[in-house]
Amino acid sequence: MTDVSSTSAAGTTTTSVTKSAASALLTSLNTGSGVDTDALVTGLVQAQFASKNAALTAKSDKLTAQLSGVSTLKSAITDFAAALDTLVKGGTLQSQPVSSNASVLTATPISGAKLTGMTASIRVDRLATAQTAVSVNSVASKSEVIGSGTFTLKLGTASYDAGGAMTGITGTDADGDGAEDTIAIDITDGSLTSIAAAINKKQAGVTASVVTDADGRAFLSLRGETGSAKAFTLEATSDPSGTLSQFNVGPNAAGMNVTGKAGNAVLSVDGITVERASNSISDLVEGVKLDLTGTSTTPVSLSSSVPTKALTSAVEDFVYTYNLLLGELQKQTDPITGDLRGDTGAQNMMRSLKGLSLRDLLPGGAADQPRTLAQLGVLTNRDGTLSVNSATLSKAIADHPGAIEAMFSNSSDGSGVLSALNSIKLNATSTLYGLGASATRYNQAKSDLTEQQDRLTTQQEKMTTRLTQQFASMNARVAAYKSTQTFMENQIKAWTNGNN
Repeated sequence: MTDVSSTSAAGTTTTSVTKSAASALLTSLNTGSGVDTDALVTGLVQAQFASKNAALTAKSDKLTAQLSGVSTLKSAITDFAAALDTLVKGGTLQSQPVSSNASVLTATPISGAKLTGMTASIRVDRLATAQTAVSVNSVASKSEVIGSGTFTLKLGTASYDAGGAMTGITGTDADGDGAEDTIAIDITDGSLTSIAAAINKKQAGVTASVVTDADGRAFLSLRGETGSAKAFTLEATSDPSGTLSQFNVGPNAAGMNVTGKAGNAVLSVDGITVERASNSISDLVEGVKLDLTGTSTTPVSLSSSVPTKALTSAVEDFVYTYNLLLGELQKQTDPITGDLRGDTGAQNMMRSLKGLSLRDLLPGGAADQPRTLAQLGVLTNRDGTLSVNSATLSKAIADHPGAIEAMFSNSSDGSGVLSALNSIKLNATSTLYGLGASATRYNQAKSDLTEQQDRLTTQQEKMTTRLTQQFASMNARVAAYKSTQTFMENQIKAWTNGNN
């Protein structure tokens, strides 16, 4: 379509420059100081190329506006999808597990879990415990050198006598060589601080620390991991000075008091008794991580709570953001004023967005449950914008919470609002047929314009050179004619005076 305003402006500019050039010529020829060839040549060259320069400028401005429009739409759809992605993956739109007694256990959802309608009854009989040991005798300073040698650490399942004293340990055999696994810990000029550091450096499941009492006396404290298979023994297998054995832990060791035994958590889930090595459990109730905090004689009820308010806000926010994007898209594709009114990528994006409210977001879902945004109460207005029927939305959430949560879940099967919007974004920004392709096309056109402008500039420079040479020659001839005219006028005056 021809830009009428640009053509008019070009014509006005050409006429103005032509008049200016003619005026300069007449003025220069009527003066006795010679022709101003610089002004004359500049005016004539501008007049010759004014319309072409104006046309190229108009095309360049249009391409700049089109590239700006493409960038705006790409950013808008990308930001929309990113915001929805953050909201969906944040987990606030999915049912949350609720414990009837947080002093016994708390529950948190595992990412991607569907907890709608989830129930469980859990009784905690015993918490998982860790073996702990503290040195009987203290030392005056935690930096005092005690001795050198080697400790051997062994992890496994301990046995105890009736009094609770350790009588033995069955070590683990992680490498399957038929021998119990042991860890050697070398001590050189060891103080309590360096002994603890050497144990911790092995990261073998036993943590050492130095505890100082009110009198400044230092004690060695050891702690294992929870679980009955995480008991440990510590033995000074190389002790030249005989001073490291005071920190032995195990059967018949008197230098360290075993203050806590390693044990599993024991609990009952829906009447089935199970044990776990940790108080954080993720494999008992599907989709839920349990954190045991105490024991109980009566079961704790575990249920789920539908995030009605969060889902309602999500739908309303989705509609609000959709309308903002649609408004920008309608502005860019307006058939009269839109910079992208003929752009295929923008038109395809418009069609995809307008079909979103009727798109099946739960393929294969039950026929009696909502599967489109329209069935949630998202209505399409005459101008293409969306609005929310609050009553319809509230009823849909109350009657079909699982379906609504599924629509706003982070699914991997291509279902849901997020997958649909990501699909629209991918197509809209495609470098093959979307706005990405439009940007490539406009950039190429702008590059072509630059080449045309360079050629036009070269032509202007050549014309300037040619006219400058021509008018310089003309100026010289005019100067010669004026000189001859002056000579003849002087001669005539002399003849006339002589006759008088």
